[in-house]
Amino acid sequence: MYRERARIYYSAHVRGDLFSRLVLPNGQHDPYQIYEEMRAQGAVLPTRLGNYTTTSHRLCNEVLRSRKFGPSPDDDSEDLAHQAGLDLSLLELNPPDHTRIRRLAAPAFTPRRMAGYAELVDQAIQQLLDQCARDREFDLMASFASPLPIAVMTHLLGLPNEPEKFRWLGSTIAQALDGIWSLGQARTLAAADAELRTTFSELLERRASDPGDDLVSALVVEQGRAITTTELAALVRLLLIAGFETTVNAIGSGMRWLMADREQWELLVADPGRAPAVAEEVLRFDPPVQQTARVAHQPVQVGDVVVARNQWMITLLAAANRDPEVYPEPNRFDITRESPVEHLAFSGGIHYCLGSPLARLELSQAIRALAERFPSIRQAGPITMRPGTTLRGPLRFPVSI
Repeated sequence: MYRERARIYYSAHVRGDLFSRLVLPNGQHDPYQIYEEMRAQGAVLPTRLGNYTTTSHRLCNEVLRSRKFGPSPDDDSEDLAHQAGLDLSLLELNPPDHTRIRRLAAPAFTPRRMAGYAELVDQAIQQLLDQCARDREFDLMASFASPLPIAVMTHLLGLPNEPEKFRWLGSTIAQALDGIWSLGQARTLAAADAELRTTFSELLERRASDPGDDLVSALVVEQGRAITTTELAALVRLLLIAGFETTVNAIGSGMRWLMADREQWELLVADPGRAPAVAEEVLRFDPPVQQTARVAHQPVQVGDVVVARNQWMITLLAAANRDPEVYPEPNRFDITRESPVEHLAFSGGIHYCLGSPLARLELSQAIRALAERFPSIRQAGPITMRPGTTLRGPLRFPVSI
Protein backbone atom coordinates (compact mmCIF):
# COMPACT_ATOMS: atom_id res chain seq x y z
CA MET A 1 0.00 0.00 0.00
CA TYR A 2 2.79 2.42 0.90
CA ARG A 3 4.76 1.84 -2.32
CA GLU A 4 1.55 2.17 -4.35
CA ARG A 5 0.69 5.57 -2.87
CA ALA A 6 4.23 6.80 -3.50
CA ARG A 7 4.01 5.54 -7.09
CA ILE A 8 0.75 7.44 -7.66
CA TYR A 9 2.24 10.71 -6.39
CA TYR A 10 5.38 10.31 -8.48
CA SER A 11 3.37 9.45 -11.58
CA ALA A 12 1.19 12.51 -11.05
CA HIS A 13 4.31 14.68 -10.75
CA VAL A 14 5.65 13.36 -14.04
CA ARG A 15 2.36 14.35 -15.66
CA GLY A 16 2.62 17.89 -14.33
CA ASP A 17 0.39 17.87 -11.24
CA LEU A 18 1.62 20.77 -9.08
CA PHE A 19 0.11 19.50 -5.82
CA SER A 20 2.00 16.21 -6.09
CA ARG A 21 5.30 18.12 -6.31
CA LEU A 22 4.92 19.12 -2.67
CA VAL A 23 5.81 15.58 -1.53
CA LEU A 24 9.03 15.49 -3.57
CA PRO A 25 12.35 16.79 -2.16
CA ASN A 26 12.26 20.14 -3.99
CA GLY A 27 8.70 20.74 -2.86
CA GLN A 28 9.56 19.92 0.74
CA HIS A 29 12.56 22.25 0.59
CA ASP A 30 10.56 25.22 -0.75
CA PRO A 31 6.80 24.66 -0.98
CA TYR A 32 6.08 28.37 -1.36
CA GLN A 33 7.21 28.53 -4.96
CA ILE A 34 4.82 25.69 -5.77
CA TYR A 35 2.00 27.41 -3.88
CA GLU A 36 2.47 30.49 -6.07
CA GLU A 37 2.44 28.40 -9.24
CA MET A 38 -0.79 26.80 -8.06
CA ARG A 39 -2.32 30.18 -7.21
CA ALA A 40 -1.56 31.42 -10.71
CA GLN A 41 -3.62 28.55 -12.15
CA GLY A 42 -6.74 29.31 -10.08
CA ALA A 43 -8.17 29.39 -6.58
CA VAL A 44 -9.31 25.74 -6.69
CA LEU A 45 -7.40 23.02 -8.52
CA PRO A 46 -8.16 19.31 -9.00
CA THR A 47 -5.61 16.73 -7.86
CA ARG A 48 -4.68 13.56 -9.72
CA LEU A 49 -6.22 11.49 -6.94
CA GLY A 50 -9.67 12.89 -7.63
CA ASN A 51 -9.89 15.60 -4.96
CA TYR A 52 -9.43 19.38 -4.83
CA THR A 53 -7.01 21.82 -3.27
CA THR A 54 -7.13 25.57 -2.67
CA THR A 55 -4.56 28.30 -1.97
CA SER A 56 -7.20 31.00 -1.33
CA HIS A 57 -7.47 32.40 2.20
CA ARG A 58 -11.17 33.13 1.70
CA LEU A 59 -11.97 29.64 0.42
CA CYS A 60 -9.78 27.86 3.00
CA ASN A 61 -11.56 29.76 5.74
CA GLU A 62 -14.94 28.99 4.16
CA VAL A 63 -14.24 25.25 3.98
CA LEU A 64 -12.84 25.05 7.51
CA ARG A 65 -15.92 26.78 8.93
CA SER A 66 -18.51 24.94 6.88
CA ARG A 67 -20.57 22.23 8.60
CA LYS A 68 -20.98 20.65 5.16
CA PHE A 69 -17.36 19.49 5.48
CA GLY A 70 -15.76 17.38 8.19
CA PRO A 71 -12.33 15.98 9.10
CA SER A 72 -13.49 12.44 8.36
CA PRO A 73 -16.14 10.79 6.16
CA ASP A 74 -19.61 10.34 7.62
CA ASP A 75 -19.67 6.73 6.47
CA ASP A 76 -17.31 3.77 6.86
CA SER A 77 -14.66 5.11 4.46
CA GLU A 78 -11.12 5.04 5.83
CA ASP A 79 -8.89 8.09 5.89
CA LEU A 80 -5.09 8.25 5.81
CA ALA A 81 -4.66 8.32 9.58
CA HIS A 82 -6.62 5.11 10.04
CA GLN A 83 -4.72 3.46 7.19
CA ALA A 84 -1.55 4.27 9.12
CA GLY A 85 -2.98 2.88 12.34
CA LEU A 86 -2.90 6.37 13.86
CA ASP A 87 -5.64 7.65 16.18
CA LEU A 88 -5.79 11.45 16.11
CA SER A 89 -8.88 11.74 18.31
CA LEU A 90 -10.30 15.27 18.13
CA LEU A 91 -8.72 15.93 14.74
CA GLU A 92 -10.82 13.19 13.16
CA LEU A 93 -14.15 13.53 14.94
CA ASN A 94 -17.31 15.11 13.59
CA PRO A 95 -20.02 16.58 15.84
CA PRO A 96 -21.56 15.67 18.21
CA ASP A 97 -18.65 13.53 19.49
CA HIS A 98 -16.14 16.27 18.68
CA THR A 99 -18.18 18.84 20.64
CA ARG A 100 -18.49 16.57 23.66
CA ILE A 101 -14.81 15.68 23.94
CA ARG A 102 -13.50 19.15 23.11
CA ARG A 103 -15.64 20.60 25.89
CA LEU A 104 -13.87 18.36 28.42
CA ALA A 105 -10.38 19.49 27.40
CA ALA A 106 -11.21 23.19 26.93
CA PRO A 107 -10.87 24.22 30.63
CA ALA A 108 -7.13 23.48 30.45
CA PHE A 109 -6.67 26.37 27.98
CA THR A 110 -8.74 29.19 29.47
CA PRO A 111 -7.21 32.69 29.99
CA ARG A 112 -7.03 32.02 33.73
CA ARG A 113 -5.08 28.83 33.14
CA MET A 114 -2.78 30.63 30.68
CA ALA A 115 -1.83 33.15 33.35
CA GLY A 116 -0.76 30.27 35.57
CA TYR A 117 1.15 28.55 32.78
CA ALA A 118 3.22 31.67 32.02
CA GLU A 119 5.42 31.13 35.08
CA LEU A 120 5.86 27.43 34.27
CA VAL A 121 6.87 28.26 30.69
CA ASP A 122 9.33 30.95 31.82
CA GLN A 123 10.97 28.62 34.35
CA ALA A 124 11.47 25.97 31.67
CA ILE A 125 12.87 28.57 29.26
CA GLN A 126 15.37 29.99 31.74
CA GLN A 127 16.63 26.55 32.79
CA LEU A 128 17.24 25.55 29.18
CA LEU A 129 18.93 28.85 28.31
CA ASP A 130 21.21 28.55 31.34
CA GLN A 131 22.55 25.32 29.85
CA CYS A 132 22.82 26.87 26.38
CA ALA A 133 24.79 29.78 27.83
CA ARG A 134 27.38 27.34 29.18
CA ASP A 135 27.75 25.60 25.82
CA ARG A 136 28.05 28.82 23.75
CA GLU A 137 27.52 26.81 20.54
CA PHE A 138 24.55 24.45 20.35
CA ASP A 139 21.76 23.08 18.21
CA LEU A 140 18.81 25.37 18.82
CA MET A 141 16.33 22.57 18.08
CA ALA A 142 17.83 19.85 20.28
CA SER A 143 18.90 22.13 23.12
CA PHE A 144 15.97 24.53 23.29
CA ALA A 145 13.09 24.45 20.79
CA SER A 146 12.34 20.76 21.30
CA PRO A 147 12.76 20.26 25.08
CA LEU A 148 10.80 23.42 25.96
CA PRO A 149 7.29 22.37 24.85
CA ILE A 150 7.99 18.78 25.90
CA ALA A 151 8.74 19.99 29.44
CA VAL A 152 5.57 22.09 29.48
CA MET A 153 3.23 19.41 28.12
CA THR A 154 4.58 16.58 30.25
CA HIS A 155 4.10 18.76 33.32
CA LEU A 156 0.50 19.61 32.35
CA LEU A 157 -0.30 15.96 31.72
CA GLY A 158 1.49 14.63 34.78
CA LEU A 159 4.16 12.69 32.88
CA PRO A 160 7.88 12.41 33.64
CA ASN A 161 9.93 14.82 31.55
CA GLU A 162 11.83 12.54 29.13
CA PRO A 163 12.91 14.77 26.21
CA GLU A 164 14.63 12.13 24.09
CA LYS A 165 11.77 9.67 24.34
CA PHE A 166 9.05 12.19 23.49
CA ARG A 167 11.13 13.85 20.76
CA TRP A 168 11.36 10.47 19.02
CA LEU A 169 7.66 9.77 19.52
CA GLY A 170 6.64 13.17 18.21
CA SER A 171 8.84 13.18 15.12
CA THR A 172 7.86 9.60 14.23
CA ILE A 173 4.14 10.26 14.41
CA ALA A 174 4.54 13.61 12.63
CA GLN A 175 6.05 11.83 9.61
CA ALA A 176 2.90 9.73 9.29
CA LEU A 177 0.74 12.80 8.73
CA ASP A 178 2.04 13.17 5.18
CA GLY A 179 0.41 9.91 4.16
CA ILE A 180 3.41 8.32 2.44
CA TRP A 181 5.39 5.72 4.37
CA SER A 182 7.86 3.03 3.54
CA LEU A 183 7.37 -0.38 5.13
CA GLY A 184 10.15 0.41 7.60
CA GLN A 185 8.54 3.74 8.55
CA ALA A 186 5.21 1.99 9.06
CA ARG A 187 6.84 -0.41 11.50
CA THR A 188 8.50 2.48 13.34
CA LEU A 189 5.15 4.26 13.53
CA ALA A 190 3.51 1.15 14.94
CA ALA A 191 6.25 0.92 17.57
CA ALA A 192 5.84 4.61 18.48
CA ASP A 193 2.07 4.33 18.74
CA ALA A 194 2.41 1.21 20.91
CA GLU A 195 4.85 3.07 23.18
CA LEU A 196 2.41 5.95 23.53
CA ARG A 197 -0.46 3.61 24.32
CA THR A 198 1.56 1.87 27.02
CA THR A 199 2.73 5.16 28.52
CA PHE A 200 -0.78 6.56 28.79
CA SER A 201 -2.42 3.33 29.90
CA GLU A 202 -0.05 3.30 32.87
CA LEU A 203 -0.66 7.02 33.50
CA LEU A 204 -4.45 6.63 33.44
CA GLU A 205 -4.25 3.73 35.89
CA ARG A 206 -2.11 5.79 38.28
CA ARG A 207 -4.37 8.83 38.10
CA ALA A 208 -7.50 6.72 38.67
CA SER A 209 -6.17 5.62 42.07
CA ASP A 210 -3.98 8.63 42.88
CA PRO A 211 -5.27 11.82 41.17
CA GLY A 212 -3.07 14.90 41.01
CA ASP A 213 -3.41 18.54 39.94
CA ASP A 214 -3.03 17.86 36.23
CA LEU A 215 -5.24 17.67 33.15
CA VAL A 216 -5.26 13.88 32.98
CA SER A 217 -6.51 13.61 36.57
CA ALA A 218 -9.33 16.01 35.74
CA LEU A 219 -10.29 13.99 32.65
CA VAL A 220 -10.20 10.68 34.52
CA VAL A 221 -13.06 11.97 36.70
CA GLU A 222 -15.22 12.09 33.56
CA GLN A 223 -14.21 8.60 32.45
CA GLY A 224 -17.25 6.38 32.02
CA ARG A 225 -19.61 9.36 32.03
CA ALA A 226 -18.84 11.97 29.37
CA ILE A 227 -15.89 10.14 27.80
CA THR A 228 -15.04 6.49 27.20
CA THR A 229 -11.74 4.91 28.17
CA THR A 230 -10.73 4.60 24.51
CA GLU A 231 -11.61 8.22 23.79
CA LEU A 232 -9.74 9.41 26.86
CA ALA A 233 -6.56 7.56 25.92
CA ALA A 234 -6.70 8.91 22.35
CA LEU A 235 -7.34 12.48 23.56
CA VAL A 236 -4.40 12.47 25.95
CA ARG A 237 -2.07 11.13 23.26
CA LEU A 238 -3.22 13.87 20.90
CA LEU A 239 -2.74 16.62 23.50
CA LEU A 240 0.84 15.50 24.05
CA ILE A 241 1.87 15.23 20.40
CA ALA A 242 -0.03 18.27 19.14
CA GLY A 243 1.07 20.22 22.20
CA PHE A 244 4.77 20.07 21.45
CA GLU A 245 5.44 19.00 17.87
CA THR A 246 3.92 22.12 16.31
CA THR A 247 5.48 24.47 18.86
CA VAL A 248 8.92 22.98 18.24
CA ASN A 249 8.61 23.81 14.55
CA ALA A 250 7.23 27.30 15.17
CA ILE A 251 10.15 28.26 17.45
CA GLY A 252 12.68 26.92 14.96
CA SER A 253 11.06 28.63 11.98
CA GLY A 254 10.72 31.90 13.85
CA MET A 255 14.40 32.02 14.72
CA ARG A 256 15.31 30.90 11.21
CA TRP A 257 13.68 33.96 9.65
CA LEU A 258 14.87 36.33 12.35
CA MET A 259 18.45 35.15 11.86
CA ALA A 260 18.08 35.57 8.10
CA ASP A 261 17.13 39.24 8.53
CA ARG A 262 19.30 40.93 11.14
CA GLU A 263 17.32 44.16 10.82
CA GLN A 264 14.21 42.34 12.01
CA TRP A 265 16.18 40.69 14.81
CA GLU A 266 17.62 44.01 15.99
CA LEU A 267 14.11 45.49 16.11
CA LEU A 268 13.12 42.69 18.49
CA VAL A 269 16.29 43.04 20.59
CA ALA A 270 15.65 46.78 20.95
CA ASP A 271 12.07 46.12 22.03
CA PRO A 272 11.43 42.57 23.34
CA GLY A 273 7.83 43.61 23.93
CA ARG A 274 7.33 43.00 20.21
CA ALA A 275 7.52 39.26 20.83
CA PRO A 276 3.75 38.55 20.59
CA ALA A 277 3.59 40.38 17.25
CA VAL A 278 6.68 38.49 16.07
CA ALA A 279 4.97 35.22 16.97
CA GLU A 280 1.94 36.10 14.86
CA GLU A 281 4.08 36.99 11.87
CA VAL A 282 6.02 33.73 12.21
CA LEU A 283 2.75 31.78 12.29
CA ARG A 284 1.51 33.63 9.21
CA PHE A 285 4.71 33.58 7.19
CA ASP A 286 5.82 29.97 7.74
CA PRO A 287 3.28 28.04 9.84
CA PRO A 288 4.25 24.69 11.38
CA VAL A 289 1.13 23.03 9.95
CA GLN A 290 1.15 23.68 6.22
CA GLN A 291 -2.10 22.00 5.21
CA THR A 292 -5.15 20.18 6.45
CA ALA A 293 -8.05 18.49 4.69
CA ARG A 294 -11.82 18.31 4.93
CA VAL A 295 -14.17 15.84 3.26
CA ALA A 296 -17.54 16.88 1.86
CA HIS A 297 -20.55 15.30 3.60
CA GLN A 298 -22.78 16.48 0.74
CA PRO A 299 -22.22 18.27 -2.59
CA VAL A 300 -20.78 21.73 -1.82
CA GLN A 301 -20.00 24.71 -4.06
CA VAL A 302 -16.47 26.00 -3.37
CA GLY A 303 -15.40 28.80 -5.63
CA ASP A 304 -16.06 27.72 -9.20
CA VAL A 305 -16.34 23.98 -8.51
CA VAL A 306 -18.78 21.61 -6.86
CA VAL A 307 -17.11 19.23 -4.43
CA ALA A 308 -18.97 15.92 -4.46
CA ARG A 309 -19.87 13.94 -1.36
CA ASN A 310 -16.80 12.08 -0.01
CA GLN A 311 -14.40 14.17 -2.11
CA TRP A 312 -11.63 15.86 -0.15
CA MET A 313 -10.69 19.55 -0.18
CA ILE A 314 -7.06 20.09 0.86
CA THR A 315 -6.77 23.54 2.40
CA LEU A 316 -3.22 24.81 1.93
CA LEU A 317 -2.99 26.91 5.08
CA ALA A 318 0.53 28.16 4.40
CA ALA A 319 -0.46 29.31 0.91
CA ALA A 320 -3.59 30.99 2.29
CA ASN A 321 -1.42 32.87 4.79
CA ARG A 322 0.41 34.45 1.86
CA ASP A 323 -2.66 35.27 -0.19
CA PRO A 324 -2.03 38.67 -1.86
CA GLU A 325 -5.77 39.37 -1.80
CA VAL A 326 -5.53 39.50 2.01
CA TYR A 327 -1.96 40.46 2.96
CA PRO A 328 0.08 43.29 1.39
CA GLU A 329 3.52 42.07 0.31
CA PRO A 330 2.64 38.58 1.57
CA ASN A 331 6.03 37.02 0.82
CA ARG A 332 7.91 39.49 3.01
CA PHE A 333 8.66 38.57 6.63
CA ASP A 334 7.80 41.72 8.57
CA ILE A 335 7.47 41.73 12.37
CA THR A 336 5.91 45.21 12.25
CA ARG A 337 3.05 43.97 10.07
CA GLU A 338 -0.49 44.83 11.06
CA SER A 339 -2.48 42.00 9.49
CA PRO A 340 -6.01 42.92 8.41
CA VAL A 341 -7.22 39.32 8.77
CA GLU A 342 -6.23 36.53 11.17
CA HIS A 343 -3.93 33.91 9.70
CA LEU A 344 -5.01 30.27 9.41
CA ALA A 345 -2.04 28.68 11.18
CA PHE A 346 -4.41 27.26 13.80
CA SER A 347 -7.03 26.14 11.24
CA GLY A 348 -10.58 27.49 11.64
CA GLY A 349 -14.15 26.73 12.58
CA ILE A 350 -15.02 24.17 15.23
CA HIS A 351 -11.62 22.51 14.77
CA TYR A 352 -9.67 25.70 15.51
CA CYS A 353 -6.65 24.57 17.53
CA LEU A 354 -7.70 24.10 21.15
CA GLY A 355 -4.15 24.66 22.39
CA SER A 356 -3.52 27.86 20.40
CA PRO A 357 -3.31 30.08 23.54
CA LEU A 358 -0.56 27.86 24.98
CA ALA A 359 1.28 27.67 21.64
CA ARG A 360 1.22 31.47 21.33
CA LEU A 361 2.42 31.82 24.92
CA GLU A 362 5.35 29.44 24.46
CA LEU A 363 6.38 30.88 21.09
CA SER A 364 6.28 34.53 22.17
CA GLN A 365 8.04 33.88 25.52
CA ALA A 366 10.72 31.75 23.84
CA ILE A 367 11.49 34.39 21.21
CA ARG A 368 11.51 37.17 23.78
CA ALA A 369 13.87 35.29 26.11
CA LEU A 370 16.30 34.52 23.29
CA ALA A 371 16.37 38.21 22.32
CA GLU A 372 16.92 39.33 25.91
CA ARG A 373 19.55 36.79 26.89
CA PHE A 374 21.36 36.18 23.60
CA PRO A 375 21.12 39.42 21.57
CA SER A 376 24.19 38.44 19.52
CA ILE A 377 23.00 34.93 18.65
CA ARG A 378 23.80 33.89 15.08
CA GLN A 379 23.31 30.93 12.80
CA ALA A 380 26.50 28.85 12.93
CA GLY A 381 25.98 26.39 10.09
CA PRO A 382 23.51 24.98 7.57
CA ILE A 383 19.93 24.44 8.76
CA THR A 384 18.47 21.00 8.06
CA MET A 385 14.73 21.08 7.46
CA ARG A 386 12.48 18.20 8.48
CA PRO A 387 11.25 16.08 5.56
CA GLY A 388 7.52 16.35 5.01
CA THR A 389 4.76 18.46 3.53
CA THR A 390 2.23 18.70 6.38
CA LEU A 391 4.51 19.76 9.24
CA ARG A 392 7.33 22.18 8.46
CA GLY A 393 10.27 23.38 10.52
CA PRO A 394 13.99 22.93 11.14
CA LEU A 395 15.33 19.57 12.23
CA ARG A 396 18.80 20.89 13.06
CA PHE A 397 19.74 24.53 13.57
CA PRO A 398 23.33 25.25 14.76
CA VAL A 399 23.78 28.60 16.49
CA SER A 400 26.46 30.45 18.45
CA ILE A 401 26.05 33.11 21.12
